[in-house]
Amino acid sequence: MLGLGIVLLISYLPVLSDLVQRWYHDDNYSHGFLVPLVSVYLLWRKKSELAQAPRSANWWGAVVVFAGMALFVVGNAGSEYFTTRVSLVVTVFGLVWLNFGNQIVRRTWFEIFLLLFMIPIPAVVYFSATFPMQLFASKVTVFLLDGLGMPVFRQGNIIHLPNESLEVAEACSGLRSLISLLAMGAIYGYVTQPRFWAQALLFVSTVPIAVACNVLRVFVTTILTYAFGIDTTQEPTHSIMGASVFVGAFIMLAIFGAILRRFQR
Repeated sequence: MLGLGIVLLISYLPVLSDLVQRWYHDDNYSHGFLVPLVSVYLLWRKKSELAQAPRSANWWGAVVVFAGMALFVVGNAGSEYFTTRVSLVVTVFGLVWLNFGNQIVRRTWFEIFLLLFMIPIPAVVYFSATFPMQLFASKVTVFLLDGLGMPVFRQGNIIHLPNESLEVAEACSGLRSLISLLAMGAIYGYVTQPRFWAQALLFVSTVPIAVACNVLRVFVTTILTYAFGIDTTQEPTHSIMGASVFVGAFIMLAIFGAILRRFQR
Protein backbone atom coordinates (compact mmCIF):
# COMPACT_ATOMS: atom_id res chain seq x y z
CA MET A 1 0.00 0.00 0.00
CA LEU A 2 2.85 2.38 0.82
CA GLY A 3 4.45 1.70 -2.56
CA LEU A 4 1.16 2.38 -4.36
CA GLY A 5 0.77 5.60 -2.39
CA ILE A 6 4.22 6.78 -3.42
CA VAL A 7 3.56 5.95 -7.08
CA LEU A 8 0.22 7.76 -6.88
CA LEU A 9 1.83 10.83 -5.32
CA ILE A 10 4.56 11.02 -7.96
CA SER A 11 2.09 10.51 -10.81
CA TYR A 12 -0.26 13.20 -9.57
CA LEU A 13 2.34 15.68 -8.31
CA PRO A 14 1.85 18.04 -11.31
CA VAL A 15 -1.92 17.86 -10.82
CA LEU A 16 -1.63 18.64 -7.10
CA SER A 17 0.80 21.48 -7.75
CA ASP A 18 -1.56 23.01 -10.30
CA LEU A 19 -4.48 22.67 -7.89
CA VAL A 20 -2.62 24.50 -5.12
CA GLN A 21 -1.74 27.30 -7.52
CA ARG A 22 -5.39 27.60 -8.52
CA TRP A 23 -6.53 27.73 -4.91
CA TYR A 24 -3.98 30.41 -4.13
CA HIS A 25 -4.68 32.69 -7.11
CA ASP A 26 -8.45 32.21 -7.58
CA ASP A 27 -10.70 33.46 -4.77
CA ASN A 28 -13.52 31.28 -6.11
CA TYR A 29 -11.65 28.18 -4.96
CA SER A 30 -9.61 29.34 -1.96
CA HIS A 31 -11.71 26.95 0.13
CA GLY A 32 -9.77 24.16 -1.61
CA PHE A 33 -7.06 24.45 1.02
CA LEU A 34 -9.56 23.49 3.72
CA VAL A 35 -11.28 20.57 2.00
CA PRO A 36 -8.45 17.98 2.36
CA LEU A 37 -7.89 19.09 5.96
CA VAL A 38 -11.57 18.61 6.81
CA SER A 39 -11.53 15.22 5.09
CA VAL A 40 -8.50 14.12 7.13
CA TYR A 41 -10.11 15.42 10.34
CA LEU A 42 -13.31 13.45 9.69
CA LEU A 43 -11.22 10.33 9.11
CA TRP A 44 -9.28 10.98 12.31
CA ARG A 45 -12.56 11.09 14.26
CA LYS A 46 -13.23 7.55 13.04
CA LYS A 47 -9.79 6.15 13.82
CA SER A 48 -11.06 3.68 16.42
CA GLU A 49 -13.94 2.55 14.23
CA LEU A 50 -11.65 2.10 11.24
CA ALA A 51 -9.07 0.19 13.28
CA GLN A 52 -11.72 -2.34 14.36
CA ALA A 53 -13.39 -2.71 10.95
CA PRO A 54 -12.68 -5.96 9.06
CA ARG A 55 -10.41 -5.61 6.04
CA SER A 56 -10.24 -7.71 2.91
CA ALA A 57 -9.10 -6.97 -0.62
CA ASN A 58 -11.85 -6.39 -3.17
CA TRP A 59 -10.84 -6.65 -6.80
CA TRP A 60 -13.68 -4.41 -7.91
CA GLY A 61 -11.44 -1.69 -6.59
CA ALA A 62 -8.96 -2.54 -9.34
CA VAL A 63 -11.67 -1.74 -11.90
CA VAL A 64 -12.17 1.68 -10.31
CA VAL A 65 -8.39 2.28 -10.24
CA PHE A 66 -8.25 1.39 -13.94
CA ALA A 67 -11.08 3.83 -14.64
CA GLY A 68 -9.25 6.55 -12.69
CA MET A 69 -6.04 5.91 -14.61
CA ALA A 70 -7.97 6.02 -17.89
CA LEU A 71 -9.39 9.43 -16.93
CA PHE A 72 -5.86 10.54 -16.06
CA VAL A 73 -4.50 9.51 -19.48
CA VAL A 74 -7.44 11.01 -21.39
CA GLY A 75 -7.27 14.25 -19.39
CA ASN A 76 -3.55 14.66 -20.00
CA ALA A 77 -3.90 13.81 -23.68
CA GLY A 78 -6.58 16.46 -24.10
CA SER A 79 -5.07 18.97 -21.63
CA GLU A 80 -8.36 18.78 -19.72
CA TYR A 81 -7.50 19.72 -16.14
CA PHE A 82 -10.90 18.90 -14.68
CA THR A 83 -10.71 15.29 -15.89
CA THR A 84 -7.21 14.73 -14.50
CA ARG A 85 -8.22 16.21 -11.14
CA VAL A 86 -11.34 14.06 -10.89
CA SER A 87 -9.24 11.03 -11.80
CA LEU A 88 -7.23 11.60 -8.61
CA VAL A 89 -10.32 11.20 -6.42
CA VAL A 90 -11.55 8.21 -8.44
CA THR A 91 -8.16 6.51 -8.13
CA VAL A 92 -7.96 7.13 -4.37
CA PHE A 93 -11.42 5.59 -3.94
CA GLY A 94 -10.40 2.59 -6.04
CA LEU A 95 -7.20 2.03 -4.07
CA VAL A 96 -9.06 2.13 -0.76
CA TRP A 97 -11.63 -0.36 -2.05
CA LEU A 98 -8.97 -2.61 -3.57
CA ASN A 99 -6.77 -2.77 -0.48
CA PHE A 100 -9.24 -2.56 2.40
CA GLY A 101 -12.58 -3.83 1.08
CA ASN A 102 -16.24 -3.03 1.50
CA GLN A 103 -16.35 -2.30 5.23
CA ILE A 104 -13.69 0.40 5.07
CA VAL A 105 -15.22 1.93 1.94
CA ARG A 106 -18.61 2.19 3.67
CA ARG A 107 -16.95 4.11 6.49
CA THR A 108 -14.79 6.41 4.36
CA TRP A 109 -16.79 7.09 1.18
CA PHE A 110 -17.90 10.53 2.32
CA GLU A 111 -14.39 11.72 3.18
CA ILE A 112 -13.24 10.65 -0.30
CA PHE A 113 -16.34 12.16 -1.97
CA LEU A 114 -15.67 15.43 -0.14
CA LEU A 115 -12.38 15.79 -2.04
CA LEU A 116 -14.38 16.55 -5.20
CA PHE A 117 -15.19 19.97 -3.72
CA MET A 118 -11.53 20.97 -3.91
CA ILE A 119 -11.68 20.66 -7.72
CA PRO A 120 -12.59 23.79 -9.72
CA ILE A 121 -15.53 23.24 -12.02
CA PRO A 122 -14.83 23.46 -15.78
CA ALA A 123 -14.60 27.01 -17.09
CA VAL A 124 -17.30 26.36 -19.69
CA VAL A 125 -19.72 25.35 -16.91
CA TYR A 126 -18.71 28.28 -14.72
CA PHE A 127 -19.23 30.93 -17.38
CA SER A 128 -22.38 29.27 -18.72
CA ALA A 129 -23.98 29.46 -15.27
CA THR A 130 -22.68 32.87 -14.21
CA PHE A 131 -24.69 35.18 -16.48
CA PRO A 132 -28.05 33.42 -15.95
CA MET A 133 -27.48 33.72 -12.21
CA GLN A 134 -26.64 37.42 -12.61
CA LEU A 135 -29.88 37.93 -14.54
CA PHE A 136 -31.90 35.97 -11.98
CA ALA A 137 -30.57 38.01 -9.06
CA SER A 138 -31.24 41.30 -10.86
CA LYS A 139 -34.73 40.26 -12.02
CA VAL A 140 -35.88 39.14 -8.57
CA THR A 141 -34.38 42.24 -6.94
CA VAL A 142 -36.17 44.58 -9.35
CA PHE A 143 -39.42 42.65 -8.84
CA LEU A 144 -39.16 43.08 -5.07
CA LEU A 145 -38.19 46.75 -5.30
CA ASP A 146 -41.05 47.43 -7.70
CA GLY A 147 -43.39 45.79 -5.20
CA LEU A 148 -42.16 48.27 -2.59
CA GLY A 149 -42.98 51.14 -4.93
CA MET A 150 -39.37 52.14 -5.62
CA PRO A 151 -38.60 53.80 -8.96
CA VAL A 152 -36.39 51.19 -10.58
CA PHE A 153 -35.91 49.46 -13.92
CA ARG A 154 -33.55 46.87 -15.28
CA GLN A 155 -31.43 46.52 -18.39
CA GLY A 156 -29.95 43.04 -18.48
CA ASN A 157 -27.97 42.66 -15.27
CA ILE A 158 -27.89 46.43 -14.58
CA ILE A 159 -30.33 47.90 -12.05
CA HIS A 160 -31.11 51.57 -12.61
CA LEU A 161 -32.10 53.75 -9.64
CA PRO A 162 -32.81 57.50 -9.66
CA ASN A 163 -29.46 58.23 -8.02
CA GLU A 164 -27.33 55.31 -9.17
CA SER A 165 -26.97 52.39 -11.56
CA LEU A 166 -25.84 49.10 -10.07
CA GLU A 167 -24.39 46.21 -12.03
CA VAL A 168 -24.90 42.69 -10.75
CA ALA A 169 -21.37 41.73 -11.74
CA GLU A 170 -19.90 38.28 -12.25
CA ALA A 171 -18.61 38.23 -8.67
CA CYS A 172 -22.15 38.99 -7.45
CA SER A 173 -23.82 36.21 -9.44
CA GLY A 174 -23.76 33.96 -6.39
CA LEU A 175 -21.91 31.13 -8.12
CA ARG A 176 -18.76 31.74 -6.08
CA SER A 177 -20.63 31.43 -2.79
CA LEU A 178 -22.65 28.48 -4.12
CA ILE A 179 -19.50 26.45 -4.76
CA SER A 180 -18.22 27.02 -1.22
CA LEU A 181 -21.64 26.55 0.36
CA LEU A 182 -22.14 23.20 -1.38
CA ALA A 183 -19.05 21.92 0.40
CA MET A 184 -20.27 23.37 3.68
CA GLY A 185 -23.73 21.87 3.18
CA ALA A 186 -22.28 18.44 2.49
CA ILE A 187 -20.13 18.55 5.63
CA TYR A 188 -22.88 19.97 7.83
CA GLY A 189 -25.40 17.39 6.63
CA TYR A 190 -22.99 14.51 7.15
CA VAL A 191 -22.03 15.61 10.65
CA THR A 192 -25.49 16.54 11.94
CA GLN A 193 -27.92 14.15 10.22
CA PRO A 194 -28.08 10.49 11.28
CA ARG A 195 -29.69 9.18 8.08
CA PHE A 196 -28.49 9.30 4.50
CA TRP A 197 -31.74 10.68 3.05
CA ALA A 198 -31.58 13.64 5.43
CA GLN A 199 -27.91 14.25 4.61
CA ALA A 200 -28.70 14.24 0.89
CA LEU A 201 -31.74 16.50 1.32
CA LEU A 202 -29.79 19.02 3.38
CA PHE A 203 -27.02 19.00 0.79
CA VAL A 204 -29.45 19.59 -2.10
CA SER A 205 -31.17 22.37 -0.15
CA THR A 206 -27.89 24.27 -0.18
CA VAL A 207 -28.55 25.32 -3.79
CA PRO A 208 -31.84 27.24 -3.27
CA ILE A 209 -30.58 28.56 0.06
CA ALA A 210 -27.39 29.95 -1.52
CA VAL A 211 -29.34 31.50 -4.41
CA ALA A 212 -31.89 33.05 -2.05
CA CYS A 213 -29.19 34.52 0.20
CA ASN A 214 -27.39 36.01 -2.78
CA VAL A 215 -30.61 37.60 -4.06
CA LEU A 216 -31.15 39.01 -0.57
CA ARG A 217 -27.64 40.48 -0.65
CA VAL A 218 -28.31 42.22 -3.99
CA PHE A 219 -31.68 43.44 -2.69
CA VAL A 220 -30.19 44.88 0.52
CA THR A 221 -27.30 46.40 -1.44
CA THR A 222 -29.75 48.19 -3.70
CA ILE A 223 -31.78 49.46 -0.73
CA LEU A 224 -28.64 50.80 0.97
CA THR A 225 -27.56 52.56 -2.21
CA TYR A 226 -30.95 54.11 -2.90
CA ALA A 227 -32.08 55.05 0.62
CA PHE A 228 -28.77 55.95 2.26
CA GLY A 229 -26.39 56.62 -0.61
CA ILE A 230 -23.92 54.00 0.69
CA ASP A 231 -21.29 52.91 -1.80
CA THR A 232 -21.39 49.16 -1.24
CA THR A 233 -18.49 48.55 -3.62
CA GLN A 234 -16.07 50.03 -1.09
CA GLU A 235 -14.49 48.22 1.83
CA PRO A 236 -15.39 47.13 4.42
CA THR A 237 -19.03 47.26 3.24
CA HIS A 238 -18.40 45.00 0.25
CA SER A 239 -16.72 42.31 2.34
CA ILE A 240 -19.42 42.51 5.01
CA MET A 241 -22.14 42.07 2.40
CA GLY A 242 -20.28 39.10 0.93
CA ALA A 243 -19.84 37.48 4.34
CA SER A 244 -23.54 37.98 5.06
CA VAL A 245 -24.36 35.43 2.35
CA PHE A 246 -22.46 32.73 4.22
CA VAL A 247 -23.86 33.74 7.60
CA GLY A 248 -27.43 33.78 6.30
CA ALA A 249 -26.99 30.50 4.46
CA PHE A 250 -25.54 28.76 7.50
CA ILE A 251 -28.42 29.98 9.69
CA MET A 252 -30.93 28.67 7.15
CA LEU A 253 -29.08 25.34 6.90
CA ALA A 254 -29.07 25.05 10.69
CA ILE A 255 -32.83 25.71 10.86
CA PHE A 256 -33.60 23.22 8.09
CA GLY A 257 -31.25 20.70 9.68
CA ALA A 258 -33.05 21.03 13.01
CA ILE A 259 -36.40 20.41 11.27
CA LEU A 260 -35.02 17.31 9.57
CA ARG A 261 -33.70 15.94 12.86
CA ARG A 262 -37.17 16.26 14.39
CA PHE A 263 -38.57 14.04 11.63
CA GLN A 264 -35.97 11.37 12.41
CA ARG A 265 -36.83 10.91 16.07
